[in-house]
Amino acid sequence: MTFRRGVTDGFAIGIGYLSVSFSFGIMAVTSGLSWWQAVLVSLTNLTSAGQVAGVGIMSASGGLIEMAIAQFIINLRYSLMAISLSQKTDESMTVPARLFDSFFITDEIFGVAVSKKSFGFKYMTGLAVYPVLGWTLGTLLGAVLGNILPPIVTNSLSIGIYGMFVAIVLPVCRKSKIVAGVSALSVMLSVVFRYVPFLHENVSSGFAIIICAVIAAVAGVIITPDRRARTDG
Repeated sequence: MTFRRGVTDGFAIGIGYLSVSFSFGIMAVTSGLSWWQAVLVSLTNLTSAGQVAGVGIMSASGGLIEMAIAQFIINLRYSLMAISLSQKTDESMTVPARLFDSFFITDEIFGVAVSKKSFGFKYMTGLAVYPVLGWTLGTLLGAVLGNILPPIVTNSLSIGIYGMFVAIVLPVCRKSKIVAGVSALSVMLSVVFRYVPFLHENVSSGFAIIICAVIAAVAGVIITPDRRARTDG
């Protein structure tokens, strides 16, 4: 698995990231960030959900603690993906190489890498080239054009990244009633925190995200059938 093969396999991901991050760039600028700040966020994070939540916390003047907790909860899944990918790496994936490539793990990159029988440092690094370029360039274009395009256009395009989240969740919800229930619970909790005056005034957006995510996740664990119990029985 060569570096060139990784670059080729990551091309489609990069194209997809280009369009999605365009929406993030617009959203970041309309939230008060400058174009270079939006680009810096994308270049140093590479996590759509984490970035959207982070921009929301920053625009609401949230604190570092809630930012850290929110990012930890939102991006915790990448640790599980990294553990899974570590089972497929060859001897070229040394500790420094693992630390370097771990930055590039996203849902889409994981999906491509995990489908391989095995891979090494060169392939994983090549796989990340186009996604990083696409995500960063798309953010730059969205942030710059967001100041040029008419408000009606930017407002319409800025919701594109939320459409991506919906597109990711809906297919899974159709297959699993548990996932659908957990998603519905998190939505209802978010609505409560947004429209109940006491909660909206006293709980910041960052902590609202944390509370909704934790409650929904715990509820999902509670209602998920114990497969081991069914197997033993």
